[in-house]
Amino acid sequence: MRNKGISALACAGLMAGAAVLGGAAPATAQAATAARAADTAADTAKDTPADIRARLEKLPGMKVVSVTDREGHPLYSLTYRQPVDHRRPHGATFTQRATLWHKSTAKPTVLYTGGYTLAGGTASLTRLLDANQVSVEHRYFGESRPEGPAGDDWSKLTVQQEAADEHRLTRALRTIEKGKWLGTGASKGGMTATYHERFHPGDLDAVVAFVAPNDADNRDDSGYERFFATVGTQECRDALNAVQREMLVRRDTLLPRFEKEAKAEGSTFDQTLGTTDRAYEFAVLDQVWNFWQSGTAAACPTVPDAKKATDDELYDWSKGHGFSVYRDQELGVNGSGPYYRQAATQLGWADLRFSHLKDVRRHPDVYQPNSVLPKAMRGTYNNKTIADVDRWVKKRGQRMMFIYGQNDPWSAERFTPSRHDSYRYEVPGANHGASIAKLPEPQQSKAIATIKRWAGVK
Repeated sequence: MRNKGISALACAGLMAGAAVLGGAAPATAQAATAARAADTAADTAKDTPADIRARLEKLPGMKVVSVTDREGHPLYSLTYRQPVDHRRPHGATFTQRATLWHKSTAKPTVLYTGGYTLAGGTASLTRLLDANQVSVEHRYFGESRPEGPAGDDWSKLTVQQEAADEHRLTRALRTIEKGKWLGTGASKGGMTATYHERFHPGDLDAVVAFVAPNDADNRDDSGYERFFATVGTQECRDALNAVQREMLVRRDTLLPRFEKEAKAEGSTFDQTLGTTDRAYEFAVLDQVWNFWQSGTAAACPTVPDAKKATDDELYDWSKGHGFSVYRDQELGVNGSGPYYRQAATQLGWADLRFSHLKDVRRHPDVYQPNSVLPKAMRGTYNNKTIADVDRWVKKRGQRMMFIYGQNDPWSAERFTPSRHDSYRYEVPGANHGASIAKLPEPQQSKAIATIKRWAGVK
């Protein structure tokens, strides 16, 4: 996260040394300060939308697709040509989508990734800092996928390759946006920002990652198991588990309803999960996770009595509280398939025991990412990269902040920041939508003050 320029510590040391040697230091320092002020003034004078567009278009590989207005500032829609394989930079290329919301070259810039397709919103850090914002679409998602055979080579969808994409984009745009740069994102976006920092620590001045999972050892899911054994109250946990179990106990009566709805909605499963029975079981296995991911303990009183509820009451409540259908139409190349490919090969997944369901499950192998991938996208897991990132963040990461939710299953296995001006906060009672705004005092004020210090704003 260090700037490529001279560090503040080194600069202070040089000035102190020069002062000891003679009287030239003050004049030199004044001249340097004046030069920087002149450069900033010159950049600001060229800060019109037309000037920024012209500078963008001069960047090799950059194309300005369109310019619109957002809240009185220009929003540039961009494409940037990237190597499919950064180890072979002169080989095949693809265009990666990005946007630049520009306010001033003197302001900080927030690099924002959702970790999936191009995010259209404004990051919380951007609002906090009144910053410029660069949003980037993750490679192999949406329209940022290579054409032809290269687009079907999923071996190039890796943590390292996306980090290299963002490295090149950041270095190019830092020639225009001269202020501090902070990386951010939530969930997979927070993971992506962290991976960028690990492999290119000179790009950014700080990283703020929200609810970023860290499955550093995919063989050890004890963190997730502890979460589901302790989240909320015992009464709520028991009620949720009972509903989940009853959904499988009554499979023979509820599956026809599931199949009828799937047919009416045009849902198919033959390319991924294989059968409606496997798709139904997968959805049931996922529903308690989804309940806590998106809901709160306030919904616990709505959980029906599993033994007394009618089939309709049981099914309808589940559909509204975590029973999410995984179907071919949203799991392939153009849907969430690229995420599951990454989970299957690098990011890892929670292989829960579901001890309360063992005698009512029919498909013990179904709850893993390759189950929801077309055959051509499936892969073999390798823990090396994520374990390396985990160690690096703990020992060497600088100016990193992680925000987690107490009741968020994705926050059960999390990053541990180093002692190098890095921090971790947990939002009490929060789900996967945990934010700085939901932190209690004094943590909220401390977090905000740290971020503003990193960004160089008051």
